Amino acid sequence: MMKKFILIVCGSFVGAFLAFMFFMIAAMVMSFAIMGSMGRMGNSKSTVNVTKHSILKLDLGNTISERGGSDAIDMFSLLRGEGMPSSLGLNTLVSAIDNAATNDKVDGIYIECNGVDASPATLQTVRRALKEFKKSGKWIAAYGYEGINQADYYLASVADSIFINPIGAVDLHGMASVTPYMKKLFDKIGVEMQIVRVGTFKSAVEPYMLDDMSDANRLQQEHYMGSIWKEMIDSIAADRKLQPAALNSLCDSVVVTFDAPKLIKLKLVDKIAYKEEMDNILRARTEVDKDDDLNFVSPDDLASSLEDPALGDHIAVLYAVGEIDGSASLGAAEEGIDSERLCGIIYDLMKDDNVKGMVLRVNSPGGSAFGSEQIWKALQDFKAAGKPIAVSMGDLAASGGYYISCGADRIFAERTTITGSIGIFGMIPSFSNLIENKLGVHMASVKTNENADMAAAGKKLTPSQLAALQNMINQGYELFTKRCADGRHVTQDSIKSIAEGRVWDGITAKQIGLVDEFGGVREAVAWVAKKLNMGKDYSVQNYPALEDKFMELLDKYMVTRYESRLQGEMGMMYEWHKQLQRIMGRDQVLCLMPIEDIKF
Repeated sequence: MMKKFILIVCGSFVGAFLAFMFFMIAAMVMSFAIMGSMGRMGNSKSTVNVTKHSILKLDLGNTISERGGSDAIDMFSLLRGEGMPSSLGLNTLVSAIDNAATNDKVDGIYIECNGVDASPATLQTVRRALKEFKKSGKWIAAYGYEGINQADYYLASVADSIFINPIGAVDLHGMASVTPYMKKLFDKIGVEMQIVRVGTFKSAVEPYMLDDMSDANRLQQEHYMGSIWKEMIDSIAADRKLQPAALNSLCDSVVVTFDAPKLIKLKLVDKIAYKEEMDNILRARTEVDKDDDLNFVSPDDLASSLEDPALGDHIAVLYAVGEIDGSASLGAAEEGIDSERLCGIIYDLMKDDNVKGMVLRVNSPGGSAFGSEQIWKALQDFKAAGKPIAVSMGDLAASGGYYISCGADRIFAERTTITGSIGIFGMIPSFSNLIENKLGVHMASVKTNENADMAAAGKKLTPSQLAALQNMINQGYELFTKRCADGRHVTQDSIKSIAEGRVWDGITAKQIGLVDEFGGVREAVAWVAKKLNMGKDYSVQNYPALEDKFMELLDKYMVTRYESRLQGEMGMMYEWHKQLQRIMGRDQVLCLMPIEDIKF
């Protein structure tokens, strides 16, 4: 028996040792892979030799993140020696398209439609850059190998010609929002969500307190999605020389089932081509011999470097992406906003004499009310130092995302940006019924004061405790609306008339005074430069600096693997599981937009 025990122990030790050694070897290999990749990639763009008759290739096969280089890392790819994945950052895409227009060695742009994953505002920024590129007189061609999804098509519709594989498909279907309501589920398991909120339209808590969508929430979703879809369908129709009504009618007829000849007849695409035929078309356009390779350049090759540590006077572009003091909510590649860290960066920029002004790039559904207030204060101190601030809103700048935006000197948004949601709520789960009646566990307590055990072990709140919390929420709403009123130079009552937690699209937000101008980072930077009288030769630096340390990569990889597995098991309920987990671990008072599963 002792011998068997020793063998088991030794076997366990050897197994653990081998696992440890494998991990260390993998870590070393990965470290070398990262260093090699970082040497090629770095914080500043390496010099790329762009030859004559080059083509800027936009491979729409990834999620478009806010910044190039911030994409999640596939560690197994690194271990195989494949290097860092090519980034598809919005800033990189726009910069590359701008530079391609003036680079004599770039003949045109080739859009390869591979199922891009991006929200309408991000797509609109790229589309606007493509429209500007066309003014150079150069060509744009788009190709769908297997098919062209709706997001791809929104960009491809700018092209001079859209080509498709003979058995390819085009998917146009409109927009929809799917929201699971879970009150019945909680009732069955004995969990009650105790909710305090201000705002008729503040619908982030609805799935936990109602069995179906409220009339107010349905109204606001119909409005902002209708406005966003109209903007997109009008743009597509104009570039494809179609009538919006006719295009909308097609969207109701399951376009994805149409064959290629019918797509040509309907003017959704222009020509049919197999992949090799498409390559030959590009060779003819760039005077490349049939047997030679095409001269493709990537967005990284053409994008201007904005990461020069030796930069002198410049405008800072500060990225605030994700939930405030929360985990990522805008895709696996995006980080949450650590309010303390962001405030520290703002104060460092304020004290830096080389930083003359700032563009705050906001892509956030909000989050912690406390964190939002701290960021607001840091930005006000930056302004008080005599440095102007413009905000550039991305896909989302809602609730806490609007809180940190409202004090800027100028607010820019895309016409398809989702913003507003000026409201506040708190949600505390009670497990009393589950514990006492479902599980049969009695929770006995001893306390010195009436509220000493408030919410302890998921205990149900008393009416007086709920009233106290509601009063706190009311005070938070008063502060939120005051910040917005002061920042927008209007009365608090006028802000309250458009607040109530209501979500707005960018077009309506401009009409009601929540936004000043349409545009992206580029337009916001130009506004700050003009305000500072910097002329046309101004420099820009992105903050915070991108850092990819080994342990951070390892941690991101493990989280990504876990979340991928969990998502596969939970399906459509995964996003709501994540939201509930965030709420359980967050501050009790939140400025957060509801996370609907918006299908685009």
